[in-house]
This record gives sequence, C-alpha cells and structure tokens, in this order.
Amino acid sequence: MVYILEAHPVDAWQDDDNAKDKVSVASAKTLDQRCEVAGTCVTKLSIKIPPLIDDLENSTEEAYTAWPDRLYVIDYAGTIAYKSKPGPYGFKPDEVAATLKHLLPAVPTRVSQAQ
Repeated sequence: MVYILEAHPVDAWQDDDNAKDKVSVASAKTLDQRCEVAGTCVTKLSIKIPPLIDDLENSTEEAYTAWPDRLYVIDYAGTIAYKSKPGPYGFKPDEVAATLKHLLPAVPTRVSQAQ
C-alpha cells in the first residue's frame, strides 16, 4: 500500500458523502504530517498492510494515476500486472486474486512427518 495525497481533506473539497467518512484530516504540508495522516487513516480504517508514503511532490500518484485510489499488482520485473478502475466502486478483489494466483507459485501443502 502506498499512501498518496489525501482525497478529501477537511481543508479542501468536501461533500455530504465525505462528511460520513471515518477519517477527517487536513492536507499535509510536510512529509512528517503526511506520515501522521497516513497513520491516522491506517488506524481508523483498520488497514493491516503497512503503508509506504508518497513524497510531497506526489511522484507515485503521478506515475501510476493512483488518485483517488486504485489497486495495483506489480510483478517481479516491476511491471504493472493489474490496475483497477478508480475505487472503491472500481475495485474487483477477485481480479486481484486471479492476478496474484497467476503470478505466484502454488504453495505446497504442509505434510507432517511421523515420529
């Protein structure tokens, strides 16, 4: 997970749907603030994946058109193997799972040895 710029900060664009969100944060002005905001989002949204934090120039967001949010699978060669439509409505977890299954070798089942 890469945390990019906040899509709906309280000091910028808001509408009725945004007001219902679990997370209300201001736009980050420093990298430390962005890291703090990312931590708040991870905690309040119960995200289990530790985030990487995009820089203040939004290099990752610009390179991958990640705003508002998207799901990506990057293969071993660093190539985009899967890119979702914008979320949350464009998220297709089954497509992500199928891509990962295709890319990752099957995990052998564990066999216990008799002693």
